[in-house]
Amino acid sequence: MALFALLLLGFFAEVAVLVAVGNAIGGLWMIALLLLGTLVGLSLVRRQGAQTMAAFSETVWKRRQPHQEMADGVLIAAAGALIMVPGFLSDAVALFLLFPPTRRLVSRRIARKAEAAALKFEHERRFGAGQVVEGQVADVDAGPVIITERRELT
Repeated sequence: MALFALLLLGFFAEVAVLVAVGNAIGGLWMIALLLLGTLVGLSLVRRQGAQTMAAFSETVWKRRQPHQEMADGVLIAAAGALIMVPGFLSDAVALFLLFPPTRRLVSRRIARKAEAAALKFEHERRFGAGQVVEGQVADVDAGPVIITERRELT
């Protein structure tokens, strides 16, 4: 639900920026700027993708794990998708993802969140969801057990 709300908010912000830019410079100039931004962005995506693929091949050739290169590839693909969406805000986010230092920051943050989620999943898989039922230990060899207090489970 939060993702849907975020996408809806992004859509409305994108439309608001398009209207503001269209009013400021005119509709045809705005469309020309959008097309120019798409062409420049796609050429950047193509170049960054080729560099990342070369780095991936080199890392695999050296028999190391290509974690960062794979994350870069995914983020570059996301940037390519954002470039294709008409709008100035999505283009700005795409350029943010295409810039290598910021892409590394984003990939590290995603990796930390994924690691935390994996640890939580593993903990729940091993030990259950965490529901605890209070009770008393009864020694069956000691004879009958008399319960003085009874609480209902909720």
